[in-house]
Amino acid sequence: MQNTPNGQNYDENQIQVLEGLEAVRKRPGMYIGSTGPKGLHHLVYEIVDNAIDEALAGYCSEIKVDILPGNVIRVTDNGRGIPVGIQPKLGIPAVTVVFTVLHAGGKFGGGGYKVSGGLHGVGASVVNALSTWLEVEVRHEGKRYYQRFERGHAVEDLKVIGETDEVGTVVAFQADPEIFKESTEYDFDVLLTRLREQAFLNAGIRIVLTDRRQAEPVQVELEYEGGIRSFVEHIHTRRGLDPIHSDIIYFSGQQGTNFAEVAMQYNDSYNELVLSFANNIHTNDGGTHEVGFKNALTRVMNDFARKFGILKDADKNLTGEDVREGLTAIISVKMEDAQFEGQTKAKLGNTDIRTLVDNLVYTKLMTYLEENPSVARSILDKSLGAARAREAARKARELTRRKSALETASLPGKLADCSERDAQHTEIYIVEGDSAGGSAKTGRDRRYQAILPLWGKMLNVEKARLDKVYGNEKLMPVVTALGCGIGDEFDLSKLRYGKVIIMADADVDGSHIRTLLLTFFFRYMRPLVEEGHIYIAQPPLFKVSRGKQVRYAFSDEERDRYSKELNPDGNGKVDIQRYKGLGEMDPEQLWETTMDPQTRTMLKVEMEDATRADEIFTILMGDKVAPRREFIETNAKYVNNLDI
Repeated sequence: MQNTPNGQNYDENQIQVLEGLEAVRKRPGMYIGSTGPKGLHHLVYEIVDNAIDEALAGYCSEIKVDILPGNVIRVTDNGRGIPVGIQPKLGIPAVTVVFTVLHAGGKFGGGGYKVSGGLHGVGASVVNALSTWLEVEVRHEGKRYYQRFERGHAVEDLKVIGETDEVGTVVAFQADPEIFKESTEYDFDVLLTRLREQAFLNAGIRIVLTDRRQAEPVQVELEYEGGIRSFVEHIHTRRGLDPIHSDIIYFSGQQGTNFAEVAMQYNDSYNELVLSFANNIHTNDGGTHEVGFKNALTRVMNDFARKFGILKDADKNLTGEDVREGLTAIISVKMEDAQFEGQTKAKLGNTDIRTLVDNLVYTKLMTYLEENPSVARSILDKSLGAARAREAARKARELTRRKSALETASLPGKLADCSERDAQHTEIYIVEGDSAGGSAKTGRDRRYQAILPLWGKMLNVEKARLDKVYGNEKLMPVVTALGCGIGDEFDLSKLRYGKVIIMADADVDGSHIRTLLLTFFFRYMRPLVEEGHIYIAQPPLFKVSRGKQVRYAFSDEERDRYSKELNPDGNGKVDIQRYKGLGEMDPEQLWETTMDPQTRTMLKVEMEDATRADEIFTILMGDKVAPRREFIETNAKYVNNLDI
């Protein structure tokens, strides 16, 4: 039995039981989000989060995560070790309760933890339930305790297997392929990203990730004394962004048992990145801490600008979007009673934390700006530039509307619309080139398929503000045809087509056009991506024919297979046509291969991780060459065929 800093014991009496474990294997998605790769990796996070909680409590300084052969995960920490005494209510060891009873843990007011990310206490038991087997070793009071479980059930009692002078917990498990049918293979980079995040958020903790699945292990050690300041620096370096001021602005504060810290720095891009965390959990959907930060930031910038005459009496206030342009900020709060929305913990709901963050940011940032007038001027110059661009965008938007109202039809002239008006049953093909557009218009089903041809390279919105989008002859036809607006005026309910399909050639130029369009949708019409409305057409690369028999191949392997199928004895001749572009197909071929819902192949664009997507767009479409080269070199191994 060991004591916590407040004098309360952390032992079997602090392990409280709330309910059973029966439903986890039946409905795993309720507990880990999905049974795909995201859910698989979530198993690791749950166990690591328990070790992180020990670090937050002041007892753990090192966490080791090993990926073993067979995709077995082993997590080792040097915390106190899970209690092994008999839990009073159930009459079995507390460690057994932790791994077999849902909502059982030391995080429900039993006094074991003051601050915890694993609020719901489902972590260990859910991982156990969804694993073929799980083994736990507790190093506690000079002894090594061991127990094994299979698919959530203990197959032997807790037993002592030796003596030790170490403390902590070792958990090893193998995800159950009956649950994770898609794959049980872990992605090293995905785990590395999450663990690096945890190392940033807990300055001084050492996390070691080792991949032992190959002959030569790959190991990365993560330890950042600079904490979230190092996090901001890492983001800018990785994305190739140049800060506009040298200092990373940092401040922290405490109110009662609530603690908040903020690190921020402006860069030369036009995009903001505000990442918020509560008890080390990334709150994707923000919450009260993020609202407090944004409100205080806008208020302090306007107050400072007016106090020192940068904004005149007649000038309008800067908006939140203006003052956050080019900002990278990390907000991390830690508290006893974190109130999250749902098990995914995507949004923080504590109202008192908003007040803490708001007051902290306003007071400390105002002081910093007054003490560093040159930095303040650099930031405000950028914000004023954003305000001017916003005003220019407003005027351009109004001009576009007036022009559309004066024209006999407000839809783009090149758009071949469909007759159906219900967006649930319509789709629009954004087609590269007039030639392919002509074939698509002829070959389509006019009832529900609309065609919008585009020609030439379009604007790279990663390097442009919103005012440059309005009036752009390549992008505005897309905006007008879709009908739902862009930026802060976007309204998904006004979308005219349920499917927005990008159809471009299978070559370098086609790939570039796809990327430019995806960048535009991500930056200015993101709900289209988030709600699954964006698709990428997959035209075939080859036409393989012999006589009247025709096959369409989407890869070299398919081409070779069809060649053998059509000419099994090898005596005849097979004609192979390599399509250089969509324009080479006649309307019938284009319909049959790429547009007919019965036979076509399309890729649905999904976005599981908005932060990672944001990073990739910045790297690939930004100004800096070095991060782009590194990304390409790292990911080239995933490209099987580059026959373009």
